[in-house]
Amino acid sequence: MLGFLVRLLPFWVREPLLILVGSVFGVRIMYLAHRDGEWVAAAIGLVFLVFTAVRVHTVARALRARRAPAPAGAVDETAADAAAEPQPQRPAGPRPTATAAPAVAEKEPNAWGQAVAAVAVFAALGAALWLGPHLLPSDDDAPRAASCAGGEDEELPGAYRRTPRAVTGDELCNALNRPDLAQLLGTPAETATVVSGTSGTAPLTDGKVAQPEAEVQFDTYTVNVSVTYNELSIAQYVKLMEYGEETDVRKLSVLGRPAILASDHTMKIEINFGGGGSGGPVEQGPLARTLSVALDAKDRGGYYDITVWSTSGALPDDSALLDIAEKVLPTIPERTV
Repeated sequence: MLGFLVRLLPFWVREPLLILVGSVFGVRIMYLAHRDGEWVAAAIGLVFLVFTAVRVHTVARALRARRAPAPAGAVDETAADAAAEPQPQRPAGPRPTATAAPAVAEKEPNAWGQAVAAVAVFAALGAALWLGPHLLPSDDDAPRAASCAGGEDEELPGAYRRTPRAVTGDELCNALNRPDLAQLLGTPAETATVVSGTSGTAPLTDGKVAQPEAEVQFDTYTVNVSVTYNELSIAQYVKLMEYGEETDVRKLSVLGRPAILASDHTMKIEINFGGGGSGGPVEQGPLARTLSVALDAKDRGGYYDITVWSTSGALPDDSALLDIAEKVLPTIPERTV
């Protein structure tokens, strides 16, 4: 049906249309065949290009036929008819001499050269149409990184008023949500999907200890940073871990401050919103790696926690947490009253 409709089109509409379609499809198929290494597809693309070259050759012949002079036989017959007609009598005297202008033979253009040039032009157009969206940057299609929500009007708990140097969750979020955070994690191609910051308090403290936190989620890893403004020092923290017979513990120094690396499992909580029960029990989630750093070099109490985990259970190297600490901690502001 489609072929019948195409044949009904006028010659000067049908042929350019076939040339355009053949060149675009031919170039596209050849490109895909080269990318995927499919020789069958390459042969199909070559058939399209050959078909296009034949159509271009046909159009070139038609153009030459329209520009060509009348056939020689028709010129001779016209001259003979003119000689047979009676000539009018001319007065006596010298006759003017007619000088025939030499005929200049025009060099006919090479039909196959035109065909190759036309195919090249249409191939370039087809390549631009097909490859342009992939080669040119597009702001509309590019994924945008999530940003921190402004919380300037948020009313802070009383613990923040009693702790003048406590940072807010929004400020902590802005410090963590760095453009190079994915690169520090070893996944530079990823973009942050969820970003949040909260100005909460530490559990089991009756709201008396400020504990802001921020979290940035990627497709592979999730990073959480919290600050606890209590009296617990890193040295005391290490003793608690030793008392609990923790094994995967590593003591070190970060930015001239005491620090400790430890591993622990996250918790998996299932909540049923459909009614008929409170959901499943609390289960053990994937393993998480945490770097705890003292708030100051003298380790007088309080610490930063930088925790990384993934749903698959995979963890980055410890060097990734150290890099995040060295980049993020110096940018965390200290709020004053």
